[in-house]
Amino acid sequence: MTNVFKTQNDFKEPLLYRIRAGLIMLGSATKAELSQRLGISFPTISKFIAQMEKDGEIRYSGDDDSSGGRRAKRYTYDPEYMLGLAIFIEKNETSYSIFNCIGELKERGTKPSVLEQDAQLLADLIESLIEKYPRLRSIAIGVPGAVNNGRIIFIPPYQQFLDYDLKGEFEARFQLPVAVENDMNASVLGYASNFELENESLVYLYFGQNGPGSGIMINGDVVRGSTFFSGEISFVPQYDNQSFFQALQLEGQDRRIVLAGEKQVDAVARLIATFAAILNPRAVVFNEEEVDVSLLAKIAERSSAYIPKEHLPLLMMSNWRQDYLTGLQQLALNLMITEG
Repeated sequence: MTNVFKTQNDFKEPLLYRIRAGLIMLGSATKAELSQRLGISFPTISKFIAQMEKDGEIRYSGDDDSSGGRRAKRYTYDPEYMLGLAIFIEKNETSYSIFNCIGELKERGTKPSVLEQDAQLLADLIESLIEKYPRLRSIAIGVPGAVNNGRIIFIPPYQQFLDYDLKGEFEARFQLPVAVENDMNASVLGYASNFELENESLVYLYFGQNGPGSGIMINGDVVRGSTFFSGEISFVPQYDNQSFFQALQLEGQDRRIVLAGEKQVDAVARLIATFAAILNPRAVVFNEEEVDVSLLAKIAERSSAYIPKEHLPLLMMSNWRQDYLTGLQQLALNLMITEG
């Protein structure tokens, strides 16, 4: 029979997470402000604040002005108490950033891609960063493939990473919480975060180094699907006997994906119409390095041939690398607050 009785520690951690998140979000707060904001009793807040101050997690930042009684003490979360690591792996490079718990960047760097090598090269990089930053408390890794709870289940053409439990292996090795996410899922999450969009429906398209992919957000939630295969748009059938990936190819250009020709514009327009008819997103976001204003105008015009114009999403451009990194940072920050 399942034990329904919770110990004191079972209750302690979620409250700590809420107080930690509240202080980080507010910047600074008094015990009374935290109690009112979080709906936690003043005595409970006081007990946690005392322990967090003792541990060095927060610091006293001064007294508020008196309103007639004792002046309330104000506390600030120490942004350097916990650090996070975000890494994204691409065909040509492995990029990483170290940041504190309010998102301030400490270090950013680029290393050779590990995709043509193996996970040991990635592990060596992480180990060197942990040695340099002993306050690292969480890791988020982005990969160009489908991920099921930290296990890579689809990542052509890098078969050495197929069915690899990256999350499990690295958590066991480094004793830190690890998030592993599909690159486009992280990108759409980062875009929404960068522009402070809540409960929005978006699609993020990228045609880059490993073939086309998309990240899908519906009402503020990233869609991963029943088998975590959502967004693998290469397989969408088009033109009777071609997939979307095949429709984007230019003959004689070594399978390089570009959006230069009328066929490529039409293929993307059909995909936009498909998203509009099934998901009805507010916007479709493109990597600003892959499109320009005139190209988006062509795609929008062509899309209107397949679906009424009033139902088409806005076509936007954004900095894909920055959105991707922001999404990974969000995942790492969440781990940091709840498990750090």
